[in-house]
Amino acid sequence: MLVEVTTYYLEITERAALRPARAPELPVEIRQARIPLPELNRMMYVAVGRDWHWRERLVWSRERWLEYMGRAELETHVAYVEGTPAGYFEQELQPGDNVEIVNFGMLPQFVGRGLGGHMLVRAVERGWERGAKRVWLHTCTLDHPTALAHYQARGFRLFDKKVFTKEVEAKANDECGMMNDE
Repeated sequence: MLVEVTTYYLEITERAALRPARAPELPVEIRQARIPLPELNRMMYVAVGRDWHWRERLVWSRERWLEYMGRAELETHVAYVEGTPAGYFEQELQPGDNVEIVNFGMLPQFVGRGLGGHMLVRAVERGWERGAKRVWLHTCTLDHPTALAHYQARGFRLFDKKVFTKEVEAKANDECGMMNDE
């Protein structure tokens, strides 16, 4: 099925622009996964992206995952609720004091419980802790219907937008804007 997709590029460049999120409904702990573990990132990628057309990395070998994750620039953080993984984000330190939130999302059963806003604030704060002057991300119309509004509610502002046509499976999405290949 051929669909028109809009990718939105968003950034936050000032600490004062970051808006706090509502308190999560459940106690959440966000921890950095310090040991590269392809199985963890792949599981989160599949579980979070299943409904949003995340397909690009499904063909990656374990070696490709290790290569991607083994770089000092990349960090993975996992949100836990009662010891259970609930969501994650990957962020990459880039030249020019930039940090990209490469992948971000919640597992379906934790969506709508206030965890995502809390995790996004933490992702931005972590970017600043790493020396970023700018934290950015991208999302698209294949992503969760509230993703763009969610990012903007935390203070991200649009800096670019691209529209293209893409072939996608009718029952599942493919390559949402949260990929790092753009």
